[in-house]
Amino acid sequence: MKAALIQLNIAWQDRQQNYAKAEFFAKQAAADNCDIVVFPEMFNTGFSMDLNAIADEGIGETTSMLSAFAKNNDINLIAGFPMKSPVEEKGRNIAVVFDRKGMLTATYTKMHPFCLAAEGKYYMAGENVSTFVIDGVPSSVFICYDLRFPEVFRQVSKLVKMIFVIANWPSSRRDHWEALLKARAIENQCFVIGVNRTGSDGNGITYPGSSSITDPMGNAICNGNDSDEYVVCAFDPFDVDKIRTEYPFLQDMRDCNDKEK
Repeated sequence: MKAALIQLNIAWQDRQQNYAKAEFFAKQAAADNCDIVVFPEMFNTGFSMDLNAIADEGIGETTSMLSAFAKNNDINLIAGFPMKSPVEEKGRNIAVVFDRKGMLTATYTKMHPFCLAAEGKYYMAGENVSTFVIDGVPSSVFICYDLRFPEVFRQVSKLVKMIFVIANWPSSRRDHWEALLKARAIENQCFVIGVNRTGSDGNGITYPGSSSITDPMGNAICNGNDSDEYVVCAFDPFDVDKIRTEYPFLQDMRDCNDKEK
């Protein structure tokens, strides 16, 4: 599996500019024979609470653009963006997954709004995890603040080999981002692919990039810096099977309803 991690320096609330950059990087990833290209949380707007200015109305323009990027470049694609249904009071901070034919194969709504930034005031919390298959590899995706809640990762750990985490994670807590990605990989014996943004946003918050792929033993296969927007990394997701056979830790997981005897 060869992945392109796009540490996009997101133009603040400028969807057209961000679409253009995303298309450029999707083409570059395809030229480099990548199997998947991954963009950050809210790749097309930045982490904004201004729903009226930024949110797609349902599955709209952004979905169409991403579908075309995937299909035209014969590449799997994951990205996050804000949307709002006319029948819902709040918006959704979502991740979408497209296959090589541009078909939407999965959606996920962020389960843990970042209330320190009042995200929960504007965006509803998702209720369900999401699993899907990328070129035969079972996978899942979470968004940013979800990373601090290991219990949701446990819901998918036995079902998947790859877990993607897309984010707008600030430089001030870079150490937390790196440590938690490593922890989620070790405890769930999965490859964890974290994709964060670079640059700064309209609120003056800076972002460190620091995207990475961590193997099930906690080893970083690749790391992005704080400026490069394009990081490519190859790995074998089926190494998960070898590691879980050698170290069958997940078999010892107990159901939360188990009682001491």
